[in-house]
Amino acid sequence: MRTVDWTAMRERAGETGPEGLRERKKRLMRQQLSDTATGMFMERGFDGVRVSEIAEACGVSEKTVFNYFPTKEALILDRWQATTESLRTGLAEPGSTPVEAALRILDEELGGMTAWLDAQEDPVQAGVLVKRFGALMRSTPSLRAHQHDATDRLIAAAAEALARRAGLEPDDPEPRIAATALLELWRIQFQSLGRHLDGSRTPAQVREAVTADVRRAARLIDTGLRTFGG
Repeated sequence: MRTVDWTAMRERAGETGPEGLRERKKRLMRQQLSDTATGMFMERGFDGVRVSEIAEACGVSEKTVFNYFPTKEALILDRWQATTESLRTGLAEPGSTPVEAALRILDEELGGMTAWLDAQEDPVQAGVLVKRFGALMRSTPSLRAHQHDATDRLIAAAAEALARRAGLEPDDPEPRIAATALLELWRIQFQSLGRHLDGSRTPAQVREAVTADVRRAARLIDTGLRTFGG
């Protein structure tokens, strides 16, 4: 079962130029490495798999794996790069409030996930695997630490973008708290996704239920952030 191809999602959204043959080969290799690693981690646990084994399974060298992914953790937690790029772009748009920009990005990411679920032969079983993936994340200290660091980098990127639009410094209290509040919406979306993947809903119904939860949370912070930076 293939993992979600976040790189392809960015390209379909028009965030990069036309994909040439070389770029396509690189993207497919990244996807193969991520798919293979994810399957092995799910079967044997994150700490029970060596990077050299992933490389061997893909027919490449261990150095090649690290050319695509800087760390072992990044093999399954690389999507944050796409979120960071989207945040920098979205929060810089003067016609959208910070919450509106965040909700748009969240909806695109959720749409990619539910479209992936819908494309599987057995969406219910795919949902079970997504929940198992979440359990793997929670039970592996190195993955939790990697995700924590990634979240800190996201907050820093969002704070920089918000400070720029408000004429403040990124370390000022207002952009820092605004960025932290916005990034909590991602946590709400992940938790809601796990809760609603209960086997009784179609992918479209899961998307509707998760979107409703995220928008409920967003309403609580929208009033304060709506005035941020004009």
